[in-house]
Formats: sequence, structure tokens, C-alpha cells
Amino acid sequence: MKKYLKLLRVEQWVKNFFVFLPLFFSGKILDQNLFLLSIVAFVLFSLTASSIYIINDYSDIEQDQKHPEKCKRPLASGAIKKPTAVVILVALLISIVVAIGVVQSFNSLPMWKFAVIIGTYFVMNLCYTFKLKHVAIVDICIIAIGFVLRVLAGGYMTGIPISQWAILLTFVLALVLAIGKRRGELINAQISGKTRKALDGYNVQFADIALSISCALAIVCYLMFTLSPEVQTKFHPRVFYTVIFVVFAFLRYLQQTLVYNKTESPTKIVYKDHYIQVTLVLWLISFLLQIYFK
Repeated sequence: MKKYLKLLRVEQWVKNFFVFLPLFFSGKILDQNLFLLSIVAFVLFSLTASSIYIINDYSDIEQDQKHPEKCKRPLASGAIKKPTAVVILVALLISIVVAIGVVQSFNSLPMWKFAVIIGTYFVMNLCYTFKLKHVAIVDICIIAIGFVLRVLAGGYMTGIPISQWAILLTFVLALVLAIGKRRGELINAQISGKTRKALDGYNVQFADIALSISCALAIVCYLMFTLSPEVQTKFHPRVFYTVIFVVFAFLRYLQQTLVYNKTESPTKIVYKDHYIQVTLVLWLISFLLQIYFK
């Protein structure tokens, strides 16, 4: 069972929690029906992402076998045979299509918008897998757009409108994560050699500048989001004070990256850095108080 979970990359499903953001920021997370629909969106998006991971691993078997870490993946290591992976892939795709049809039968909202988002994500990542992941800058933009599609999927599934600033914030935040990951790969490449073609279009200096710009844009987008008329009206006007925690978290992340030269991916830094963890908890508590206890 473990090898199949590894093939589906279940640990990467944490990214798909972005589908819950529209529900969270709407102040309706206690609505059982909307919460259930968000769970459905999460599962369907996760299955779609897993299908892409299978296709990616299938197409990269030879390259992965030469990589010190990726050689342990089920297909590269031979733990799962190619025909078995194809059967699992087809089963996933059929399950997604059937599930969307079933959800439409009891959801009053039209599911075609959600289906378009899922289809767009699938096709975009197919292009990424076979070509665009080798094109610098385009590769990180596709990753960022993928997170935007997750948020849109959650919004279309529940019928919750999403503000323009929230969409921009999601895109820029995802860009920070993608650039941070590329920077880590560049540092590691200086020791073990480059692991992906797209790194030819990056260097550490460019990554540092792009990362700083993206962090600044993320802070501005979050500030504008909290000051937008719909947010000020829906929540307590003091919600913009939560930007203090956001600024500290980004500054701490930049410190870990640029000063202490941490080469880990941004998600790993978040898992390990207690300052960022505490800041995120304080932000969450303060935001919850503004939304649900105003």
C-alpha cells in the first residue's frame, strides 16, 4: 500500500488545501453543506494532481533512475510496473469524471465551471510535464497558476465569490514558494550538478531578487485584500492589523534564505522554523477572531 501512496504522492495533497480558502475567508466554514462540497473539491483536485504525478513519473523514469533521490520513486525503482501505473491512471481519470457527474446531481450549482478548472489544471500540467518545466520563468508561473486554480475550484464548487486581491495574493504567494524551491535547487546544483534544464535560466542572484520582489508583492496584495471594501464590510475593520504577522513571516523567511542560506524548499522551512510557525498560529487566531468573533 505504501508504494501506491507514494506513486500518488499523497504527501503533496497538502497543497490542495487551498481549495478551502474561499470557504475560510467567507466566514462560512461552519456551514456543513459548503464544508462538504469543499472536501469534495479537495478530493477531486487531489486525484487530478495524482494523475499528473503518475504521468510525470512515467515519462521521467530514465532520468529519475539516475537521480540520487528520485530513483526511489515507485516507477523508477521498479516497485510498481508500467502497466499497473497505467491502470491506476485510467481508474483515477474515470473516477474524477464520474464523481463530477454525481456531485452535479445533488449540487444546485452548475458544475461545468469546476470541471473547466480541473480540465485546465490537467492540460496545463501535461504541457508542464512534457515541455514547459524546462522553460525558465514559465515553469514557476505555471506552478503559481496551479495554486490560483485550486482557489477558483473551491470557489466554483461552493458558489463563493473570490476577490481579485485574493487571486493575486494566491498567485504571488505561490510564486514565492516556487522561486524559493528553485533557489534551493541552484544551491544544491553547485555541489551535485544541475538536476533540471530550467535551472540554466536562473542563477542565485536572480533568484534572490525575484524572491524579494515576490515577497514584497505578496505583502502588498495581502494589505490591499484586508483594506478592500468587501472585506472591510464583511469582517471587522481591524482585520488589516493582521498584516503585521504576514510581514514578520515573510521577513523571517527571507532571513532564513538570504542570510542563513537555507537551501530547503519553503514548505520545509515552515515545518522546521518555530518563529514562522508561531507567527502563522498568531495570524490564524487573529484572523479567526476578526471573521467569526467580531
